[in-house]
This record gives sequence, structure tokens and C-alpha cells, in this order.
Amino acid sequence: VPTVDRAALVNRIKEEKYGDSSDFQMFGGIALNRFTGGINPWAVETALKLGGKIVWMPTNTSENHCRKEGKEHFVSITKNGKILEELKTVFRLIHDFDAVLETGHISPKECFLVAEAARDAGVRKIVVTHPEFHIVGMSLEDQKRIVSDYHVLLERVYAQPTGNGVYKKNLADNAAAMKEIGCKHFIAATDSGQIQNPEWYHTIAEYIDYLYEYGFSQEEIDLMTKWNPGTMLGITQENQYGEEYI
Repeated sequence: VPTVDRAALVNRIKEEKYGDSSDFQMFGGIALNRFTGGINPWAVETALKLGGKIVWMPTNTSENHCRKEGKEHFVSITKNGKILEELKTVFRLIHDFDAVLETGHISPKECFLVAEAARDAGVRKIVVTHPEFHIVGMSLEDQKRIVSDYHVLLERVYAQPTGNGVYKKNLADNAAAMKEIGCKHFIAATDSGQIQNPEWYHTIAEYIDYLYEYGFSQEEIDLMTKWNPGTMLGITQENQYGEEYI
């Protein structure tokens, strides 16, 4: 379900109730799944005009996800190996609103196609969504290559579903990838909200504690949990490394 409308309502209520006494702001976005019309430029434009900051490629109704789970009625992003024209329109909208493009649950091959086409359309902010998720299944070598070729960020999350309501933690694999590729290329996120997982504030605390124990510095953890996400959302203009990756 798109979160952009709920974020807009929360921000309006906050303004009416607290005015300038609070700098709280909620951010929402839209995922291009079947129930939003798939690759739907009109829905994207509406979401961005409402203040949406993130546009996800299809997630659990993506062609890649559905084929791997033997499901039909999916959302494709390509035809005959090429990006759909409607998707090019979506990229232009993301560029015009300086929003974030997330890759959702598409395949590694599709991630490269999307990154290429989005950069051609002028999209500055691209995040590969949980490449460690078995449905996405992006190898570490491909993660290195897509970072090198397209200067994207990699969002590595707390846990992933393995079937039948069971989740497994990704913390060890995430930490190893962060050490190998470099913290400046990562966002550490929870992807929590499922009843099988702890609340997000518990999972992010456990995630951060694990990174400390693994040997990451406070500055490195801040980069992956504050500066990089903040840059994507337009809250912060640059990280403390001064890296130009968007």
C-alpha cells in the first residue's frame, strides 16, 4: 500500500497541532505493484505531488518475484529486453521531483537495466533494495559492479522472509559486505513491520549493536544510518566524507 498519503496526512496534522514547535516530518512513497496500476506514471506523479520521496520498482508483484514463486499476474518492467516506455516517463518524473528510485524486487539483470536507463534520464538518487534478499539474489560481485558503474547505494536490511512466515537475520552477511565494499555505499535499514519480526525500533537497535561488535566505528554507523539516508531524502546535503555519489 502506498505510504505517501498517510505521510501527507500525518505532516498536515503535525502542522495544525504543533506548528513550528516541532521539526518532525514523515516521508512516504509508492511501490509500482499491481494494485497501484503497475508501471503507472499518473500514480507516480500524484504521489510525488503529495510529497512522496521514494518510488519503488515492483516488489512482491514484480515479474522476478512472481516467477520465482510460481505466481502469475505480475508487473513487467521490460519488453523484449528493453525498458518499457512508461518506465522512462516514471524516471523523468523522479528526476523532475528529485526523488529516490528504489529497485524493489526486480532481478539483478533488471537492476542494471534500470540503473542505466535512470541515469540516462537524469535520476540522481538510486538505491538497490535489499540485494541480499533471496528473491533479488544479487551476488556480491554484482553489488560491487553496480556501485562502481552507477554510483548507487545498497540498502541492506535486518531480516528477510524464507517462507511460511519465517524470517532469518541478515546481520552477519550485511556486515561482511559493508566491510568489503565500503560503508559509504550502504544504507542500513530494518524492513520491519511484519508481525514475525520485532518492532523497527528494536531491530535498528540490534542492528547497530551488531555493527559496533563487528568493529564498525560510530562515524561509519552514522554514515549508513543517518547521512546516506538523509542525503537520499534531501535532509542532509552531503555526508562527512564529502563523497559525490548522487
